[in-house]
Amino acid sequence: MTPFRAAASWYEVTGVATIVSSDEAARLHALEDALFKAVNFSGADIGSISNLMPLLEESRKEYQFTNHEVRYILVESERKRSGKMEMRIRVDIYPSATGCHVDQYKKTVLVGNIDVASPQQAVMGQIYNVGDDFSHVVNRQLDQTSRSFVSVGTTDYSISANYPERTKMIAQDNGAQYIIGGVVTDLTATIDAKLLKDDVINRQFALEMKVYDGKTGHEVYHKNYREVARWPFAKTSQVDTRSARFWASTYGEMMLRVSRNIMLDLESELSCKITLPEVVAVFGNTVTMDLGRMHGVQEGDKLQLWHTASFIDQNGLPRNKVSQSEITLTVTRLYEHEAELTIDQPNLASSVQIGDVMNKML
Repeated sequence: MTPFRAAASWYEVTGVATIVSSDEAARLHALEDALFKAVNFSGADIGSISNLMPLLEESRKEYQFTNHEVRYILVESERKRSGKMEMRIRVDIYPSATGCHVDQYKKTVLVGNIDVASPQQAVMGQIYNVGDDFSHVVNRQLDQTSRSFVSVGTTDYSISANYPERTKMIAQDNGAQYIIGGVVTDLTATIDAKLLKDDVINRQFALEMKVYDGKTGHEVYHKNYREVARWPFAKTSQVDTRSARFWASTYGEMMLRVSRNIMLDLESELSCKITLPEVVAVFGNTVTMDLGRMHGVQEGDKLQLWHTASFIDQNGLPRNKVSQSEITLTVTRLYEHEAELTIDQPNLASSVQIGDVMNKML
């Protein structure tokens, strides 16, 4: 095996953003767009982009970072053209082999429905389904560009912190390690009335996003997003939030950017959390686990087994116990959603139980 050599590469990319509230905001969004393209193309850890976002807010010609795969950004040119800001940048990237997406199996995510907190705010354009349609966009974003997650689809059940047992059941039914829920909290618009020209309508989009652990039903992460963009449709028109026309508009474009930021934040927050495949069947010396080809499992992978057990503590509360075993397993057959493994110590096979978990040995 050849040792991994860190080779720096220059990437030249152009990022584009629509100018809405100010040139500064558009410049930042164009810079983020270009940086995402470069890091994604280079194979570096996209989850690390979130940490750089706040440092890009200062308008500079060059940016230098330490302890990061992105070492240096040089702004080669920026120009405004037909309401858009274009930024051409050169990025110096050292992809490391230590990103969590390199050595972990992919985590399964279920996207819950996203409600609109105040339906009266959706009256303009009659976009009552914008939350549901946005959940499909987040689902697609995770499927197409995420490194650490694989989406198992969307669900119409509402996900709430108040019902952890229900969240656990939904996660189990769908084979999801994490569930994303959310609420659109603001869709209000401000109208700048013009005498001779059409009114300019700017509309808010604020979203409160929560992520729940499917095993416990408890919230593990939450974040608020707020953006504003021009609403290019007439005040009285009915807007189809599934149409290409909506998603290609300035408002739809902004929502797509929010969905990408959600994906990047999840990469940053959760990609290093361990993925624990579970034993779902035992037959003699062969074990079936609930992760397969779509999660990045490969034939020949070695895994360590951990025994799980439940017990009642002295206060009468149910608790789970996980203890490491001497057992290792090797992946011998692969399917799309599951895999078969052979127990390397056949004499210990009788102690493997359904519900035991494994972790990939590095």
